Amino acid sequence: MTYGICLLSVVSCRKEASNTSELVTQLLFGETYEIAEETEEWFKIVVTYDNYVCWLNKKQHNPLSEGAFEKIQKSKQKCNGDLVQIIKNKKLNTNIPITIGASLPLLKDNDIQVDDHHFSFDGTAVDTSVKNNAQKIVQTAYLFLNSPYLWGGKNPFGIDCSGFTQLVFKLNGHKIPRDASEQVELGSPLSFVEEAEAGDLAFFDNEEGKIVHVGILLDNQSIIHASGQIRIDKFDHYGIFHSERKKYSHNLRVIKRII
Repeated sequence: MTYGICLLSVVSCRKEASNTSELVTQLLFGETYEIAEETEEWFKIVVTYDNYVCWLNKKQHNPLSEGAFEKIQKSKQKCNGDLVQIIKNKKLNTNIPITIGASLPLLKDNDIQVDDHHFSFDGTAVDTSVKNNAQKIVQTAYLFLNSPYLWGGKNPFGIDCSGFTQLVFKLNGHKIPRDASEQVELGSPLSFVEEAEAGDLAFFDNEEGKIVHVGILLDNQSIIHASGQIRIDKFDHYGIFHSERKKYSHNLRVIKRII
């Protein structure tokens, strides 16, 4: 097997091997992946964290030895808990800006050593093996308020609905898939909106019945979600009521309790 690691702030991953192809997800600093296929300019990769399959431009690939890959997988997983932070490349004496949720592989005493790469990190390290409760999930979700919407985005400067929920849950020790259509398969369904609690996930469908949106409930009457930006709207058994437009923007399909 051939492996790689993201050593840039944020890297775009595409549906097809083309810079004009749809952005489907992003790699954050420290995230690892396996190379499944390649063309002259692109690698088809499988993201380690969620098994997401996408295409990565070879110019943004950093090789990772099999030994380092295995060591990272066996180690305690930590990530950046600050909205924005700096990683220092000690070998090159340069700084790399990173965003919340970026992985900190093999972090020890503020140092990261992966193969011949050596970094230092002085920010907040979150241990993602610690499973936090629903109240912590809500607190984390508030950090992203007003982050702009970006299809395929996974960081506070551009994020989509399922990237938002996945990242918030990751920061609280709960691993969920990348896309809403897969997230909806998790947890236990609730029969009534009145049963909903903070931290539950609400899923919404289109006219064809396809799951197209997800958000995190703050209680059984309000939701935080990505629609234009990370925002808070009213919520009921019909769906999401957009406060500015004064109409329903998303049709409720199901509420799931994940934790």
